[in-house]
Amino acid sequence: MLQKKQPIALYAALLLLNAVAQSGPLFAQTIPSLRETFKNDFGIGTALNNAQIDERDPQMTAFIARQFNMATPENVMKSALLHPQWDTYDFTMGDKLIEFGKKHDIKINGHTLIWHSQLPGFIRGIHSKDSIQTFFTNHIKTVAGHYKGKVYSWDVVNEALNEDGTMRKSVFLQYLGDNFVTEAFRLAQEASPGTELYYNDYNNEQPKKRAGCIELVKKIKAAGVRIDGVGIQGHWHVGKIPLKDIEESILQYSALGLKVMFTELDIEVLSRNFQGADVGQRMTANAQSNPYPTALPDSVQQQLAADYEALFKLFLKHKDKVTRVTFWGVNDANSWLNNWPIRGRTSYPLLFDRNSQPKPAFYKVIATAK
Repeated sequence: MLQKKQPIALYAALLLLNAVAQSGPLFAQTIPSLRETFKNDFGIGTALNNAQIDERDPQMTAFIARQFNMATPENVMKSALLHPQWDTYDFTMGDKLIEFGKKHDIKINGHTLIWHSQLPGFIRGIHSKDSIQTFFTNHIKTVAGHYKGKVYSWDVVNEALNEDGTMRKSVFLQYLGDNFVTEAFRLAQEASPGTELYYNDYNNEQPKKRAGCIELVKKIKAAGVRIDGVGIQGHWHVGKIPLKDIEESILQYSALGLKVMFTELDIEVLSRNFQGADVGQRMTANAQSNPYPTALPDSVQQQLAADYEALFKLFLKHKDKVTRVTFWGVNDANSWLNNWPIRGRTSYPLLFDRNSQPKPAFYKVIATAK
């Protein structure tokens, strides 16, 4: 006999109790802890923004420390912010993140050394191979060297592939050629030899892009350069989680001797006319583009919960290969999907709502570990 789904009304009652608890300092203790639930399986991470790194809200800080044992900076280690001028580096916020991690027993993944997007403004004025090479080399050596022994891992190169598995026509490919990825890993290894080094991308669970990613990894290894893992970002859409492709990717990347991690997990519930996470893509707002301004319909809430449940069952099935699951944001209010690909939308892609209260998806995820 099929078991009837738990009604959303039951969850609503639970949320009401949590809302009452949230008014006091013990709110962070009233719900299960993701980091404790999965402590014997894989790391549980989140992306942190400036306000969270600065610990401006003590309750939010306590909540983060209870739920997560790994963190990735949302922006503060990207080159536009960390390396604003040719000969100037600003490590202020990145250093605060390191201290945050020490204080709350949270491991920090550096993100990211080389990415074609969010580059310093001065790069636009550079039109010579020698200058791009100098920036590339100095940036990796300086940044990876500064955080040597402070971050446990780096996303060394981010999003270097097209959807068909070919190399993206970035400024680095244009001036440095298709060996720039291997060279980035070589430089990172030299600057920070004890740090785990990862390649990170979106849609690299899809067959064509996966094949390109595998060839990239093989090329790095053939050059005698170390690469420790591949990050699958996990920006997926509700009701359309590619579970078979994800599982096949876990198996194929692991067969190369790599750790596999899900680095930017969220599940989009709003409509979009393209797949992936290319920040350069945009959509035009219209009357239908923000369909849930105040609340998510029960049917979508249930589908979101079912999708997260299926994902975590798969992650647990392969917990000997999956080392980390990182959500891209602490709660729905923090999600980048509120402003991309259309600014000002109300999105609901994470396990916690805008008040950090657990959604049905949270309880489904917790239940997978039992």
